[in-house]
This record gives sequence, C-alpha cells and structure tokens, in this order.
Amino acid sequence: MSQTALAEPRRTRPEPAGAAPPSAAGRYVSEEEYWRDYYLDSDVHYEWNNGRLEEKPVSNYETFLVYQWFMLLLEHFLTARPIARMVALEMGFRLPLPTGTVIRKPDFGVVCNDNPQPLLPLDASYRGVFDLCVEALSDQERRDILRDTVVKKAEYAAGGVPEYYILHRAPEQQAFFTRTATGVYVPIAPDDGVIRSRVLPGLQFRVADLCRRPAHETLRDDPVYAAFVLPGWRAAEAHAAAQAQARREAEQAAAAQAQARQQAEQHAAAESNRADNESHRAAAEAQARRQAERRAQEAEQALARLQAQLAGRNAAQ
Repeated sequence: MSQTALAEPRRTRPEPAGAAPPSAAGRYVSEEEYWRDYYLDSDVHYEWNNGRLEEKPVSNYETFLVYQWFMLLLEHFLTARPIARMVALEMGFRLPLPTGTVIRKPDFGVVCNDNPQPLLPLDASYRGVFDLCVEALSDQERRDILRDTVVKKAEYAAGGVPEYYILHRAPEQQAFFTRTATGVYVPIAPDDGVIRSRVLPGLQFRVADLCRRPAHETLRDDPVYAAFVLPGWRAAEAHAAAQAQARREAEQAAAAQAQARQQAEQHAAAESNRADNESHRAAAEAQARRQAERRAQEAEQALARLQAQLAGRNAAQ
C-alpha cells in the first residue's frame, strides 16, 4: 500500500439531494381539474391561465426581506386601523377576463371591510376581487419578470383590482399602481418619496425604507409612520411621561406646602418671641415703675420724718 493511500482519508460521494417534484407547468387542464388536483398542491404552487398551468416562481432572499418588512408594516397598520383583512398563504382568486379566465395567487392580498365580497374565516380561496394585490418579483428568468410586470398588471387592472404593488430588492424594479376610472393602472406618484395608498387611507411608506428596512420599533417616532406603528407603545410612553410629570408636580406641591408650613411656623415662633419680649418688657417696665414709686414714697416718708425732726428742734428752742 502506498504512503499516499495511507495519508489521504477516504473520500465518499455526497448523498444526492432529493429530486425536485416534477412540474406540470404548461399542461392544459380544465378549471375543475385545477381546483381539484393542483390548487392545493403543497409541493409546487400553480396558477391557472385560461386552461394552462403556470408555476409560481420563487423570489430571492433579499426580495423576501423587502416583502416581509412591508407585510409587517401593513400588519401594524391594520392593527391600528382594522379597515381590512390581509391574506398571504397562496390564496387564489378568480378573474373572468375578456381574454379568458385566470386564477391568480398574489403573494399577498388585502380585502377591505367594505368589499362586496367579505373574506370568510373558512375560505381557502377568495371569491371576490382583492382591493390590493402585492407580488414579490422573481427575477430568475425574464418570463417571470414579465409575468408580474406585464401580464398580471394587465390582468389585475382588467379584473378590477384597485391597487397593485410590485416589490423587489432593487428600487428600480419596484412599482406601485392605482387603477383609474377607465380601468388602467397608473403609477402612484410619491409625495416627497412617500407612497400613500388610496384603498387603505392612512397607509403610507417611504419607498427608500423598503430597501433600508429600519427596525419597526424605531418607526413609532417617525412622522411618516407614527400614526399607526406601535401606537399603544407610544400611548403607554405618553401615559408614563404624564404620570412622571404629575408625580413631579405633586412632589413640587408637597415641597411648596412644606416650605409654606415651615415659614408659617417660623413666623408664628417669631410672633411668639415678639409677644414674649413685649410681655417681658412690659413686666420690666411695671417693675421699674413700682420700684420708682416705692423709692419716691420712701423719699417722701424720709422727708416727712426729717421735717418732723426739724420742727421738734425748733419747738424745743
């Protein structure tokens, strides 16, 4: 046996990865067959385009992070203002279009509370038209890009979806559309870099924040998001600040009362001392007056005795 054979460890081949499930993309099936056999497929997610199966592509991780950040922002908004419901579990909806019927599964959709078709708790598909559809753009293949930016855009507009957002890791690939009265999508013009939704009044976000993805707890002090991101936290902080201010004011009032009480006690003590001094002075004056009167009386008595003695001497002579 060679030294090389002894020195090198034995190398084994890695186990082959599990084979991907075969894709049925491109197959033509009836709508009934799609709902029965493909809609709930757990391995591959299919959409149905007028009889043809289309496999939903996968977005890259950074695009997923953009999608996740926006979805959490929308959750904050709907928690603060429960005017709609959101679904993000590959829930499909049916669009009968002039060019044929399609069944699409937006990455997530929003149903407003005033939508004629409510979203019911046990629904596995939505029977109406979403008020907002959001797609996380997959850029692995050109056809995937065109599906979201051209095909679905046209379908959602024709089907009556009021707003359509396309999210991506690159700002130039992001798009935000609103539907006009004529049934076409036009871009939502940012106001100082901020997109404002029309179907969800009050929902707004900076386009730049989709790529920056600031922590949501930092948004509560941002004027763009303060109205709906963690308002309970902000209210609790305001309540705590108000309590602290009230406590400080109470402590200041108590200190002022204690100082006033101390000053009153000092004034009372001073008045008492002054009264005592006045009393002592009056007593001393009275005593001095009595002593003066006594001395005067004694002097008068001495003078009277002296005069009596002189008178007796004169009489004896």
